[in-house]
Amino acid sequence: MEKYVTLANGLEMPMVGLGTFKAEDGSSCYNAVLAALKAGYRHIDTAMGYGNEESVGKAIKDSGLSREDIFITTKLFPKQIGYKSAKYNLHESLKRLGLSYVDLYLIHWPSANAQVNTHTWQAFEELYEAGLCKAIGVSNFNINHLDRLLASCRIKPMVNQVELHPYLNQKPLIAYLQNEGIAVESYGPFAKGMVFEDQVLADIAKKYQKSVANIVVRWGMQKGIIMIPKSVTINRIIANFDVYSFALTEEDMKVIDGLNLGKRLYTDPDNCPFCPTTEYNL
Repeated sequence: MEKYVTLANGLEMPMVGLGTFKAEDGSSCYNAVLAALKAGYRHIDTAMGYGNEESVGKAIKDSGLSREDIFITTKLFPKQIGYKSAKYNLHESLKRLGLSYVDLYLIHWPSANAQVNTHTWQAFEELYEAGLCKAIGVSNFNINHLDRLLASCRIKPMVNQVELHPYLNQKPLIAYLQNEGIAVESYGPFAKGMVFEDQVLADIAKKYQKSVANIVVRWGMQKGIIMIPKSVTINRIIANFDVYSFALTEEDMKVIDGLNLGKRLYTDPDNCPFCPTTEYNL
């Protein structure tokens, strides 16, 4: 099983990373990221809106690993969307992270105003060309948002990070992204803990002598999806990374696919109450 997804520009992105959503800034986030890096993770996902970039950056520095060996993602805070703000806030994120560049910079949420997304993306293209981010992408973009963005962009998004788990397998969106050469990344792969109460998944986990978390992450990987399970519990962080010593059969993959309910557990990007429709100017 490949450990990387090759993005449209040739950059290799690790298929498994540590998500830091709700990881509190300070010792909790710092210890989680440091433990992940020691356990073999080489991909850390954070965001301006998570408020923990400083802790992520400190753990990276203290890990002793070469910067080039770690893939770091951060995201533009939804309320800061816009051309000028995107540029300003990447520099601010880099200061907090203590880095000269990030590997991936994402628009965290789309605006309902397509022109705002277009202006923001223009800034992302320029930041990419300036070398401040090795790749650029979006998060929570549905097909309608992408259609409008692709109609005007010079550089296609390289990644779309979306809610994706066994109960929302995003099959139409995945097909669209694959057709456009945009890598798919899953957040919330454990469906807010629902997967741990699922007997079907428990039975499959027992069969492979793995955890349900391992089964879900492996399911995504075998679909070519980048997975970022989140935890601040060190033993779980380590255990969640045990996904390279086995492979799910085609039959088990189909069984997990059959759990799909089209069930969204996080905010619907088409009805986002905190996504601005006007640009934020600094």
